[in-house]
Amino acid sequence: MKHKILIIDDDIELCRLLEKCLSSAGLPSVVANTGSNGMAIFEQGGYCLVVLDVMLPDINGFSLLEQIRSRDNVPILMLTAKSEENDKVKGLELGADDYLTKPFSIKEFLARIGSLIRRNTVLNYGAPGAGSEMIFNDMIIDAQNRTVIINNIDVKLTAKEFDLLHFLAANRGRIFTKKQLYSHVWNDEYAYDDSNIMSFISKLRKKIEAAPDSPEYIQTVRGVGYRFNQEV
Repeated sequence: MKHKILIIDDDIELCRLLEKCLSSAGLPSVVANTGSNGMAIFEQGGYCLVVLDVMLPDINGFSLLEQIRSRDNVPILMLTAKSEENDKVKGLELGADDYLTKPFSIKEFLARIGSLIRRNTVLNYGAPGAGSEMIFNDMIIDAQNRTVIINNIDVKLTAKEFDLLHFLAANRGRIFTKKQLYSHVWNDEYAYDDSNIMSFISKLRKKIEAAPDSPEYIQTVRGVGYRFNQEV
């Protein structure tokens, strides 16, 4: 199993601190201070998570995010000195799994890292009624292999997209508020804005729904939240 973490950030002192803290937590890491070097290192393989800064000296962090996501569904934690909501939403829409705004506490950083790794390596969540494989019409969700197949085609989901789909499907018919989804899927108590969840739902629908504007699987319950269609 892959255990190394790749940190791509041009802040040398911050990278040293993060590398030291990860090492103390039993998580080896590799640092790259430019986007091009980070991509070259990533392509060597063996990484369970990527910590990616938005502001890099040679490549825009969002562009690098797209490059990594086109090759791999590895969990990606974005770092930025900006606090604008649009930057967070953009990163999530492009496939980031979580977001931290600088400055942040090491405790929070390690909590986010641990949550992403656990979510990406757990094979079966033990949700009510959730076996290793769930079948809904033309969709097959395989919890053990973390795969989704629709009409015999393998659908590429990020780790967090799979978590969200699996959780909703395992609780088919039950309505969850955005806050509840954060609690169950992100497994933390941080107060996120609703646009993050909406971004994940929108991107997930584009991947699994034949008609994203008229979804068959993930339904919106206006004024309440979301649910997985119990009729499929």
